[in-house]
Amino acid sequence: MTLTITYLFWLLGVVLLVVGGMIVTDKDHPRRFTAGGFWILYALIFLIGDKLPPAVVGVLVIVMALIAGFGGVTAGKPRVLSLEARKASAARLRNKLFVPALTIPVVTVIITLSASHLVFGGMPLVEKANVTLIGFGIGCVIALAIACVMTRDTVGQSMKEARRLVDALSWAAVLPQMLGMLGLVFSDAGVGKAVAHVTTAYISLDYRFIAVAVYCIGMALFTMVMGNGFAAFPVMTGGVGVPILVGVFHGNPAVMVAIGMFSGYCGTLMTPMAANFNMVPVALLELPDKNAVIKVQIPTALSLLVVNILLLNFLMFL
Repeated sequence: MTLTITYLFWLLGVVLLVVGGMIVTDKDHPRRFTAGGFWILYALIFLIGDKLPPAVVGVLVIVMALIAGFGGVTAGKPRVLSLEARKASAARLRNKLFVPALTIPVVTVIITLSASHLVFGGMPLVEKANVTLIGFGIGCVIALAIACVMTRDTVGQSMKEARRLVDALSWAAVLPQMLGMLGLVFSDAGVGKAVAHVTTAYISLDYRFIAVAVYCIGMALFTMVMGNGFAAFPVMTGGVGVPILVGVFHGNPAVMVAIGMFSGYCGTLMTPMAANFNMVPVALLELPDKNAVIKVQIPTALSLLVVNILLLNFLMFL
């Protein structure tokens, strides 16, 4: 049997379904039916989304957006272990607490590098097209088992902690997937071609450095607007990257992709649209300034963007 990405979707769907059920049954939650229903709908998309008509999945997404937009996904106060119990556990485990966290990347790398050798009876054990994601999922399961053994706790307690984190993150936890899909929608709608037309009409891209700067800065700006580098990538790469940097100046597309995405992440550091990165930490830390994280990150983001432009201009055309 070959492990496919579908198994990872099912696992995530089960976790979200349990979390949604826990919220719905929590009578102390201020919005238990809307908040729990939001995560249950999200779980259904992972569990049976491939068997539903695309229009039905679209309706479910719209319902989720309406629930979140009208304030239906609010945080509750789930029951957690007492502060004394958590302090005692932390004092007993100390640096061993890093073991489960480090297990995930280690297992992911091992499976990714050894996937070509994991073949039995002519059939691969891991789907080659999504080997990294599947390795990540396996790493999470192994890390959970290690954490349960180390803490002498149960999977049930881990689900309670998952519910607490999901409650804290709220609807922002869905943003990466939603914004990634938004990029594909923009690409199919021809936004990339519109960007190419605007840039070539008003900016002289006859000079390589200017084209490189437009691509990198455009990646950062579109990421700031859409909140995610994955959403900006197909727009700028389809509009400037492929037709100009690769088609005209014959640059290395692999270098363009790597540094282009890094330029997009510079925009991520400077926008409230990247709520899961910049707004959720503020809420979790209860900082008085909602933009405190962004303000601290702006100098780093701008410096990195300048470095990315110089690196892309040099490395892409070696």
